[in-house]
Amino acid sequence: MELFQAKDHYILQQGERALWCSRRDGGLQLRPATDLLLAWNPICLGLVEGVIGKIQLHSDLPWWLILIRQKALVGKLPGDHEVCKVTKIAVLSLSEMEPQDLELELCKKHHFGINKPEKIVPSPDDSKFLLKTFTHIKSNVSAPNKKKVKESKEKEKLERRLLEELLKMFMDSESFYYSLTYDLTNSVQRQSAGERDPRPLWQKVDDRFFWNKYMIQDLTEIGTPEVDFWILPIIQGFVQIEELVVNYNESSDDEKSSPETPPQESTCVDDVHPRFLVALISRRSRHRAGMRYKRRGVDKNGNVANYVETEQLIHVHNHTLSFIQTRGSVPVFWSQVGYRYNPRPRLDKSEKDTVAYFCAHFEEQLKIYKKQVIINLVDQTGREKIIGDAYLKQVLLFNSSHLTYVSFDFHEHCRGMKFENVQTLTDAIYDIILDMKWCWVDQAGVICKQEGIFRVNCMDCLDRTNVVQAAIARVVMEQQLKKLGVMPPEQPLPVKCNRIYQIMWANNGDSISRQYAGTAALKGDFTRTGERKLAGVMKDGVNSANRYYLNRFKDAYRQAVIDLMQGIPVTEDLYSIFTKEKEHEALHKENQRSHQELISQLLQSYMKLLLPDDEKFHGGWALIDCDPSLIDATHRDVDVLLLLSNSAYYVAYYDDEVDKVNQYQRLSLEDLEKIEIGPEPTLFGKPKFSCMRLHYRYKEASGYFHTLRAVMRNPEEDGKGRAVNLMKTSLASDLKTKALWHREKIF
Repeated sequence: MELFQAKDHYILQQGERALWCSRRDGGLQLRPATDLLLAWNPICLGLVEGVIGKIQLHSDLPWWLILIRQKALVGKLPGDHEVCKVTKIAVLSLSEMEPQDLELELCKKHHFGINKPEKIVPSPDDSKFLLKTFTHIKSNVSAPNKKKVKESKEKEKLERRLLEELLKMFMDSESFYYSLTYDLTNSVQRQSAGERDPRPLWQKVDDRFFWNKYMIQDLTEIGTPEVDFWILPIIQGFVQIEELVVNYNESSDDEKSSPETPPQESTCVDDVHPRFLVALISRRSRHRAGMRYKRRGVDKNGNVANYVETEQLIHVHNHTLSFIQTRGSVPVFWSQVGYRYNPRPRLDKSEKDTVAYFCAHFEEQLKIYKKQVIINLVDQTGREKIIGDAYLKQVLLFNSSHLTYVSFDFHEHCRGMKFENVQTLTDAIYDIILDMKWCWVDQAGVICKQEGIFRVNCMDCLDRTNVVQAAIARVVMEQQLKKLGVMPPEQPLPVKCNRIYQIMWANNGDSISRQYAGTAALKGDFTRTGERKLAGVMKDGVNSANRYYLNRFKDAYRQAVIDLMQGIPVTEDLYSIFTKEKEHEALHKENQRSHQELISQLLQSYMKLLLPDDEKFHGGWALIDCDPSLIDATHRDVDVLLLLSNSAYYVAYYDDEVDKVNQYQRLSLEDLEKIEIGPEPTLFGKPKFSCMRLHYRYKEASGYFHTLRAVMRNPEEDGKGRAVNLMKTSLASDLKTKALWHREKIF
């Protein structure tokens, strides 16, 4: 559709239809296309794909009109329904009086003879577009006195921050999807129940997942059939569609390709072997939406944070089979407050005060899904225990025969990188999986329905949850394919199919994680490949540190944008965040200095306590234990003190909450076999730090190791290489030198 800019309006036009948006008050009008002749000097700015809606980022700021300026085809669902992903947006200030350069694709009708602009190379924050937008704003700001100049600068700064977050939400995360002909908000089962409903698509959507509902409210309230064309329901979440070939004779040459993307031959044409389409659709609820440390637990309407419905869809010939699961925060009032690295979780209301809201949540869930099987993955010991215990107590008080509670301590069962032990859980609930069934429809109608769902959660409902949901969904898919005769009864999924399937679920986990925590999922390499490797451990270190950094202040702006998109008043004084940022930055630096002083004292103290008199102390370092069983979105990294003497090294585990070492291990340099050092994977930019793995023998047996990295409390400084160089030059060199006294080659 074409976008025109006139003196008082922006005008969207396609065929005989036109939508006029006032540049004075943001009002929307449906008018015939011929009315363009009545507009004052209309200028065609280019082509756009659709309307997302309007947003006012602050009461002091103007309204903005948000349009889709670039899309990408994700694939086609059964029935030849195209699904698209929003890749770029255009943001138009409704108070801007000068023409804006939005870098739109030019329409041939009004730009005849002008070459199409070269393909735009996307930048992480689309800064080029942002700078142009603010150049126009700044040029129109008058400053008659110093006070107004200051207010104007503060206003401009706030608008820049919020607009930057809005752009990143749509263009960096790539998490918004739509279809012109298919209802992405509803599962196959819900759509089958309402297939005779004559209303237009946007009126049949599931309200929970209609993400731009508030932003497009002016259109939905018009109430005439002509408006249906302009209303485009958008979901936040994830969609991936693949066609797989069931071939047990194929080679596994694709193992050489990158684990991040499927091999190119994955969708090859094969007339001999059976093929099937698999789609993964995750829909994130717009209720209690927000960022990890800003939105936890349940609210007073029974909505929970990070609530996502994930549908796995299989299509073979004329048969479509669907299986859905949900994830959502533990539905009690809890939070993690503060700016320290991964604050301790706490309960914010008593058991008695929580009951009504817990009931409200599950009453709605049971109304929608009939039965619920809760899979609770939080640790049954340690800092998570308080949340897990509160959850179980509420389930017992709810006392419903339609609610089944299963507890699986993920870290206990999968300790030491053994994530394949999730099969222990799927084996235990295998009968429940089969009894739950799945939705199955063909051209004649519904063959069977899914009876209930699995509601999976950990603390964040990200990493552990995604691994478990992928495992459950795989069991279901194999059963479905065997029922349809696509797979032999006793055979597992072919290697290539299984690899692409794992990639899809890993991509799903990464996408949901970016939406809630700001970084990709930890443990994503296991979901992606079925194996846990050192590269994945190092990437987890980056993501865990990034989540901590993002929580500090950026989440405040992102949360404000999300709330404004949903029509929720922003209670936090956004202007005050500027001051808070400076205060906390100074406090953070002071805390870092205090931390280093404390570490220095600890090293001296424990050097005297741990080292015998006949050993000479050569150095000590404060490090992080990178054991993946200890790292998670909700687990703080484990602080260790590494002490080196002339004949041994000591790994002392330090608890910073009680300020003492609670256990240590002494290892002779004679038993040190190998030291490995490697940078983080370079998929997300330049390496920021190195991890070090110390391989040693224990009771003459090999295969034991410690994996350590430098302490990185401020990720912004990580790129400067200070911690990396410290580990590589000082620590590793010393260990190598001392070890060489006993062995010829250690690296």
